[in-house]
Amino acid sequence: MKETLNFKILVAVFATGLLGGVAGYGISKAVSDGSEPEKEQAKIENTSFASLPAVYSAAEPTEFSSAAEKCIDGVVHVKTKYVQENQGYDNPFFQYFFGLPEMQQQPSQASGSGVIISKEGYIVTNNHVIENSTSIEVVLNDRRSYEARLIGTDPATDIALLKIEADSLTVIPIGNSDNLKIGEWVLAIGNPFNLTSTITAGIVSAKARNINILDHKAGAIESFIQTDAAVNPGNSGGALINTNGQLVGINTAIASQTGSFTGYAFAVPVSIVQKVVADLMEYGAVQRALLGIRISDLTPEIAKENNLAKINGVYIESVLEASSADDAGLKKGDIIISVDGKNTNTVAQLQEQVNRFRPGDNTEVSFVRDGKIQNTTITFKNADSGMAMRKQKVMEVLGASFEELSSSDLRKLNLRNGVQVTDLRSGKLLSAGIRKGFIITEINNTPVKSIGDIEKIVAGIKGGVYLGGVYPSGQAAYYAFGLE
Repeated sequence: MKETLNFKILVAVFATGLLGGVAGYGISKAVSDGSEPEKEQAKIENTSFASLPAVYSAAEPTEFSSAAEKCIDGVVHVKTKYVQENQGYDNPFFQYFFGLPEMQQQPSQASGSGVIISKEGYIVTNNHVIENSTSIEVVLNDRRSYEARLIGTDPATDIALLKIEADSLTVIPIGNSDNLKIGEWVLAIGNPFNLTSTITAGIVSAKARNINILDHKAGAIESFIQTDAAVNPGNSGGALINTNGQLVGINTAIASQTGSFTGYAFAVPVSIVQKVVADLMEYGAVQRALLGIRISDLTPEIAKENNLAKINGVYIESVLEASSADDAGLKKGDIIISVDGKNTNTVAQLQEQVNRFRPGDNTEVSFVRDGKIQNTTITFKNADSGMAMRKQKVMEVLGASFEELSSSDLRKLNLRNGVQVTDLRSGKLLSAGIRKGFIITEINNTPVKSIGDIEKIVAGIKGGVYLGGVYPSGQAAYYAFGLE
């Protein structure tokens, strides 16, 4: 039935075309036989589509192999191990008094990619690749394997910095992500599905893209390079390079309904990565400059109210008192159009530009007020409205939250003093093997009676840290790690 119907449709289409052709012939014949001059007829024929000059020229061939060959050994496989708590009771006092089983610790593994950025063994990857890991292994493209040391992380940009001790490393040179153009060819290198040294190609689909994937992170900064190069699970932390073999981004996320590649991937621009890495190397934490404003993308309505010909800029919804913006004279209702001479048409672009500065730096900001473009110089401050550089805080280094025990709890556990670990994340304690519920009684032979003691003791240590304590079950344990 379906084939017969299709045949009838085909015949109808053919008949319609035939009738159209006959009608066209009749119209043409009528024109040529009429009183219209032959010269006019010739003019009509000469301007027909068929007679227009051809302007097509073949595209220049794009060569990927030299860039791929240059960079493939500069991308590594990052393997991580975790401890997951699956069953049992998470209240340590129930475990101790009623003999209930402790949380069962189940080892699990995950993997991603990383990029070698220096001969000294520094490697950039994504924070989500190594977050909460107990150990990190780096496997080079030549199959050499090394235990990696975590130098620092920046959840706000999803960047982490690792270091290995190895020789003869291939370093991928740093490019300029600012110069990337929409439509430019790029290559993604990584380890999707544990398939090492995989290279895919695509074009830059968009820049300064915000996909709200880091919204749950404090101070999240999203200004991704969007590309249609195939990126899948395991590519995270790998390289996005241009056809000259230069690093322009760190592959981070995909837009997918299935969890696998379906069209678009996103990379952190190397302009952001460079600043984060430099801060982690020097300070152990990112030195984040803040404007101190609440902002949103410009809308057509706001643009019309301000007599703007284009809907470009970032609208200031509010200004924090005594902030960098407040000191510079910015006000609610102003529209920021550039920072340091670079256009800020969207919130993502503004965040990317501001992220390049540290507290104490200054730059020029252009904005629109009452329909007129004005300029001001901003001196950036940090989150505490100060300009001092800050070393990584003790609690961030340890990667834990603590709770002071009451006198009655200490007596029940037969302890004189101690502070309990209530939560663990990526940091020194988790890497050392400490589990949630552990009660720290001493650090480097100094008794621990409060959370303040932990901060004070660790802050004064240079080198190794030795922790002693017990679990609620009564099991004594000792751990050691380095602060470098």
